[in-house]
Amino acid sequence: MDCYACRNDARFDELPPRERIAADESWRVVHDFNSALPGWLVLLPRRHVTSIAELTDAEAATLGLWQVRLSRALHAVTGCAKTYVMQLAEKEGFAHVHFHIVPRMPDQPADRRGPAVFGYLDPEHALPDAERDELALAIRAALE
Repeated sequence: MDCYACRNDARFDELPPRERIAADESWRVVHDFNSALPGWLVLLPRRHVTSIAELTDAEAATLGLWQVRLSRALHAVTGCAKTYVMQLAEKEGFAHVHFHIVPRMPDQPADRRGPAVFGYLDPEHALPDAERDELALAIRAALE
């Protein structure tokens, strides 16, 4: 299977906290693996879809709820002023629909706001696994 999201979902029970912050029958929440920004979350459908139009009514019905709940949890854990929600799914190997739920910190530099927030996706400076796991557990607790 050439889909990163589906490969990980197939081994859900083995995943570290950063790859399974929360989940239900339709959605899984992970911490982005390339992000240098703490709390950069990704919300993924549990089944393979490459277009929002392919979501079922049941998946669509819970999408907004997940986005709001995650935004609230990020505010509680990171103190962010707001969250950005983005969906592109264009990168090779990552066409599986996914939504970036990104904290915008109160002191975030102007040159890293709006679309420029993608500058935090930097594999060379990505957060260590242990820090992403710690954030994942805090976000999971804030969701409960």
